[in-house]
Amino acid sequence: MTKGGAIPIAGKGSLIVDLTAATPADLLRLHAGIADELRRRDLVRSSNNPAGDYAEYLFCRAFGWTQAEKSARAADARCAAGKLYQIKSRRPTIRNPSRQLSAMRGLDAGGFDYLAGILFNEDYSVKRAAIVPHTLVLANATFVEYTKSWKFYLRDAVWTWPQVEDVTDNLRAAESA
Repeated sequence: MTKGGAIPIAGKGSLIVDLTAATPADLLRLHAGIADELRRRDLVRSSNNPAGDYAEYLFCRAFGWTQAEKSARAADARCAAGKLYQIKSRRPTIRNPSRQLSAMRGLDAGGFDYLAGILFNEDYSVKRAAIVPHTLVLANATFVEYTKSWKFYLRDAVWTWPQVEDVTDNLRAAESA
């Protein structure tokens, strides 16, 4: 995004859309239309925040994984070798720089072999991505009694842990394709 609400859009010509004159209703209609178009292109599978669906799309595209059914409990994808992946994402912003991934329930019971985690930049471009073994996620997550779930932060230190694979370049290639 550029200063003042103008958004450059690449594609057919160089189009710049200025959102400052749009009414709230216009912006919400545009948001709904964008969500519909992302779904039509199979970039997202739900009407939720697109970060999670887009992360699943990028990982599956980058590695040829098969996405699980929408209602799958602990794993979002499976690789050809049968390993299960829980895919999580976070889009830190200036207003909310947190790197806490969404809640994981039943983490101590297993359910997946690896966490595939991605940090997006504010514009949804790939900042960093990693594949983390379940054992490391469990050892570094914190149980939250109130929500009966585990919280895990995708901090920079994660990329220094043994057995963690930095897959940033793979995700950037999938993003560019």
